[in-house]
This record gives sequence, structure tokens and C-alpha cells, in this order.
Amino acid sequence: MKKKPYADIPGTTVFDSTQARKGYHLNQFFMSLMKPENRERFLAGEKAYLDEWSLSEEMKQAVMKRDYNEIIKLGGNVYFFGKLFFTDKKSFEQGAGSMTGMKPEEYRAMMISGGRKPTHPSTLKGKN
Repeated sequence: MKKKPYADIPGTTVFDSTQARKGYHLNQFFMSLMKPENRERFLAGEKAYLDEWSLSEEMKQAVMKRDYNEIIKLGGNVYFFGKLFFTDKKSFEQGAGSMTGMKPEEYRAMMISGGRKPTHPSTLKGKN
């Protein structure tokens, strides 16, 4: 398999076709949380609801622990698992901020100021 040019960006998992295939069922589960009745069922018995999906035990554990960074590694896409933030009555800002170890107000300030600054060598090519 050809090495992907973005495979070595520190701290980053790019959601590409490989990740999409890996996380397909996981992301379908997250999409199910768009319906109020599914959110209620999930919150009433997370493990039982997750067992209805074709998910690995590792995926189920990541969801139940709300380990968002692990969810990304397992093929989750933040735009899909954002439904879990909302199910837990968190804003997207609170959820995404928790992934960085920042308080919501710190995360907001960082994003308003333009986000994290690119420091990886591949982002600096031709910008000397």
C-alpha cells in the first residue's frame, strides 16, 4: 500500500477512506443518536444499545468512556460523534475542547484566534 503523505502528522488522524471504512458502523451508531427515541434508549442502557450495532468491544468501550480521541483512532468522525456530545447535553465547543485538554473558554479563544498554528514540517514546505 502506498504511504499516505499525511500519515506522519503528529497528533493527527486524518479521516480518509481507510478511516471511513474502519469506522463505518461506529459512525452509523452516532447518526442513530439524531432521533430522540434512540438517545433515550442509549442513555437508559448504553451497553445494551451498543450491543445492537456491529461494533468491536474496543469501540464500545471508547464510546462508554467518552474517549473521543480513541474514537477518532477507531474510525469515528467528529461530525458524526458530535451527536454524542449533544446526547450528553454538551456543546460542540465543550466536547472538542475536552479532546485537547482545554477548558471551553480556552478552546474558544484558540479557535477565534485562528486555531492551532501549523508546525509540522509538511505544512511549512515552500514557506521559507
